[in-house]
Amino acid sequence: MGKGVNSTFVYILGAMFMLSFVFVFEAMLTVFSRFYSDEIAKKLVHIERNTTRIISKQQEEAKIITSNCNLFEGSWVIDDDVIDPLYNTTTCPFIRKIFDCTNRPDRQYLKYKWQPSSCNLPRFDGRELLRKYKGKQIMFVGDSLSLNNYESFLCLLYVSVPEMNYKTKLTNQSVTVIFEDYKVLVTLFNSLFLVDVEVEPNIGRVLKLNSIKNGEIWKQADVLIFNTWLWWTRGKPKQPWDYIENGGKLVKDMNRIAAFKRGLNTWVKWVETQVDPTKTKVFYQGEAASHHHGEDWGDPGVKGCSNETRPVMGSIYPGGLPLAAQIVKKVLRKKESIIFLLDITILSHLRKDGHPANHNGYKGIDCTHFCLSGVPDTWNQLFYASLFSMY
Repeated sequence: MGKGVNSTFVYILGAMFMLSFVFVFEAMLTVFSRFYSDEIAKKLVHIERNTTRIISKQQEEAKIITSNCNLFEGSWVIDDDVIDPLYNTTTCPFIRKIFDCTNRPDRQYLKYKWQPSSCNLPRFDGRELLRKYKGKQIMFVGDSLSLNNYESFLCLLYVSVPEMNYKTKLTNQSVTVIFEDYKVLVTLFNSLFLVDVEVEPNIGRVLKLNSIKNGEIWKQADVLIFNTWLWWTRGKPKQPWDYIENGGKLVKDMNRIAAFKRGLNTWVKWVETQVDPTKTKVFYQGEAASHHHGEDWGDPGVKGCSNETRPVMGSIYPGGLPLAAQIVKKVLRKKESIIFLLDITILSHLRKDGHPANHNGYKGIDCTHFCLSGVPDTWNQLFYASLFSMY
C-alpha cells in the first residue's frame, strides 16, 4: 500500500513538473514570438516609412515631369513662413563682400518666394543633392553672375549639413570647394564669353568667336551650368579684348549682338560634339537682370535700384523679354535634349528690389548682381528641381 502511494505521489510530481515545464516553455515562446513579431513589425514600419519617403519624393519629382508645368512662369508672392534668411555671412563662409547685404536697412526683399503658375516648386534639399552627387563634380562656367549663382549654391549646400567639412582649391581661372564628407566638388570656372580670349604676339588680346579650348576641362564635370552676356556689350576701358577673330578674319570691332550670337552658336556646337550626354548634364543659365532705368519696370523717371523695396507684381515685366534672352531662346531651340535652359530672365527682371544697390560696402550702386541670401537662391531652387526631374 505504501509502495503504491509512493508511486502515485512520484507520478503526480512528475506530471506537475512536466505541466510547469510546458507552461514555462509556452510563456517563453510567447515572449520570444512577441519580441520577434515586434522587431519584425518595427522593421516593416521602418521599411514602409522609408518606402513612403522615397515614393513621396519620386512622386514630387514626377509631378514636375508629368504636369507640363513651366516652373519659370509665375509670380513673386509673400512667404509668410519666412522668419530669418536661409543664411548670412555668419552662417555661410562663402559670401563675398559684393553680394553681402547685411547692412541693407530693409528686410522685406527676403520674404518673397517664386510661385509657378500651375504647380509648386520643390524645396532645395542640399543633403539629398550631396548624397546623389557623392564623388562627383558640379561646375559653373561664366562671369560674375555665375559667381553670384555659385556662392548661393555653396551656401545652400553648406547650411544643409551643419558643421560640414570643406576645403578650397584655387587655379588661375577657377575656384573649387570640396565638401569632404561627400567628396562633392563644386567649381566656378571664370569665362566671360565662353569662347576664347587669347593674347597674340604683336596684336594683343583677341576674342575668338570660333574657338573653345577650355572645353577639355569643362567636360570632366558631371553637371555644367553655363552663363554669358554681361561683357559682350562692354566698351573701353573695361573691354577685355583688343580685336575680334570671326571666321578666320581679324577685325577691330563688329556688331556686338552678332558677335554674341556667333559665340553662343560655337558653344552649342561644342556641347553637341564634345560632351557625352550620358555622363554630363548641361544647363544654360539665362540672362539675369540689371535695373538702371525705371521706365523698364513701368516707373519712368526713376534712376537705379537704390530705393526699390518690392518686386514688380504679377507675371509680366513691362520692359518685355530682353534681346539677349530672345537670342538665347532662338539658338537653343530644338536643343532641349542636350541643353536645359534655366529660364530665369523674366523672374529676375521682376525683382528690381533684389540688388545690393549701395548697401554692400562698395562705392557706387550695384543694380546688376543680387543680394545673398536672395534671388539667386531661387535660381538654384529651380536648378535643383530641373536637375532632379531628369531622373
